[in-house]
Amino acid sequence: MVLVLSGVLQEEAPPDTRTLFHNHPVYKDSASQLVSIPTKVVGPVGLLYVQQRELAVTIPHDKNVNILGSDDATTCIIVVLRHSGSGAVAVAHLDGAGTDDGVMNIVHRVQELALGYPEGRLELQLIGGYSDSHNYSEQLFHNIMHSFHKQLVEIDLTLACVGELNTTIRGGIHWPILYGVGVNVKTGELFPATFPDKGPEQALRSARHLTGGQQVLDIYDCQLGLLRIGPFNYDPLRGVDLWLEQTDEFILRHLSTSPEVEPPHFVMQVRATLKYIQDHPFPAVTVFRDNRPHYYQRDENSGTWVPIRY
Repeated sequence: MVLVLSGVLQEEAPPDTRTLFHNHPVYKDSASQLVSIPTKVVGPVGLLYVQQRELAVTIPHDKNVNILGSDDATTCIIVVLRHSGSGAVAVAHLDGAGTDDGVMNIVHRVQELALGYPEGRLELQLIGGYSDSHNYSEQLFHNIMHSFHKQLVEIDLTLACVGELNTTIRGGIHWPILYGVGVNVKTGELFPATFPDKGPEQALRSARHLTGGQQVLDIYDCQLGLLRIGPFNYDPLRGVDLWLEQTDEFILRHLSTSPEVEPPHFVMQVRATLKYIQDHPFPAVTVFRDNRPHYYQRDENSGTWVPIRY
């Protein structure tokens, strides 16, 4: 009994979003407030971008990161967990793979950074997912809530901008209202956001989940101020040459869970990832030499991530 909804301890996680919103209408108010905020276009300076199947955690006095964020979530859900006393905050972009372990790591990392702060509570915010025709988002919501409910600490759900509350209808098609969100790590403020610059080595990071990597990777060490990519391996993608020969429409239809509502750059990014997989079929050998991660640090002049050269 560790999940708190509307200030009340729950014996079990809500089975679906409709039940949650019916029993706790306060979530409708907070979601409508969030979607009414204009979407900010966030540049790379001071940004730590979290891709699909990644998580990152930091603290308010991190001099390298001002904003944690993620976008391009259609059927995915962006998870924000913050300790109100210390301000330690985590962002994860979950798509259904590695949910249990990912949630456990998020809670553990935030608790770790909140040590020494007796006051405060763990506040959970969920953004993304919509009323898609296959109910992918609904199933993901259920899994995320169940995973948080299993944690042996009280977690207070303060925002659930998911399902019908993140859905609009255009031309008879259900669309997500919000695709992304940013968090001001100094204040904890949450705002709708889009991120043209998604950080270093985007194609490599995307290749991991496109080829079936299940783990939700922790990509940041806030004590050292280092963005860490890998090391990881993936299996060569059979037929990658054939995939690259297909039309944009074919790629959209077959490699998206929500082809009608993907952002315009979706196919371009998938093609770049497929090309990367074609060029680097064995990353453990050719990309992560000696099994070493790729580390990036914040450049003091440009404010962007630059690689650390060995």
